[in-house]
Amino acid sequence: MKVLAIDSSTYCMGVAVMDGDIIVGELITNLKKNHSIRLMPAIEQLLEEVSIKPAELERIVVAEGPGSYTGLRIGISIAKTLAWTLNIPLVGVSSLEILGQNGRYFNGAIVPFFDARRGQVYKSLFAAKGTLVERKSEDSIVLLEDWLNENKDNHDQFLFISNDLVIHQKRIEKILGDKALFSPVSSLYARPSDLARLGRDKDPVADVHQFTPNYVRMAEAEAKWLASQKK
Repeated sequence: MKVLAIDSSTYCMGVAVMDGDIIVGELITNLKKNHSIRLMPAIEQLLEEVSIKPAELERIVVAEGPGSYTGLRIGISIAKTLAWTLNIPLVGVSSLEILGQNGRYFNGAIVPFFDARRGQVYKSLFAAKGTLVERKSEDSIVLLEDWLNENKDNHDQFLFISNDLVIHQKRIEKILGDKALFSPVSSLYARPSDLARLGRDKDPVADVHQFTPNYVRMAEAEAKWLASQKK
């Protein structure tokens, strides 16, 4: 199966092409530039370099969120257009699940997250099982400090993976101390090759036209609390 994977859910934009069990091409950039201008040329460039024509693709896989509102809309719009035009299946994969793959082999709680401003993060929880990474919680948006205090005694060690570590690392260390570990700089970005691998094995969406980003909303009670704090 020839798979095209697309991820524009964060500043780290990536595309990959998988042919059978082989990643034949992967392109990643981590730049604060407009994905709407750069994403389609990146796809065209990669397909040309690996000598695969769009008509040869058999599946489109896209990062479905959470993440940047604008970035998600751009990536999903292009993915839906390609899937519909080529009449091939479309698969959505959690952006946090993709990032969490960088924690494989870690013996502890794997916590991929994205900054959501005002002390909040989009986060999920995974655990390694051999070469696989298993989901332990749903994607959610939380006040990071509250989540850390509530969960600090639930695991012996935590591995935090995020391109936004610089924003939250000191707070994490203050609450968790030596229990907190942080991925090296080379492992802070989601790999589109992992997106392709995950999407190849997932069921496609039922209706391409109805597929929408998963922005992950906070619980109503928390939203009201934040609103009251602003006032």
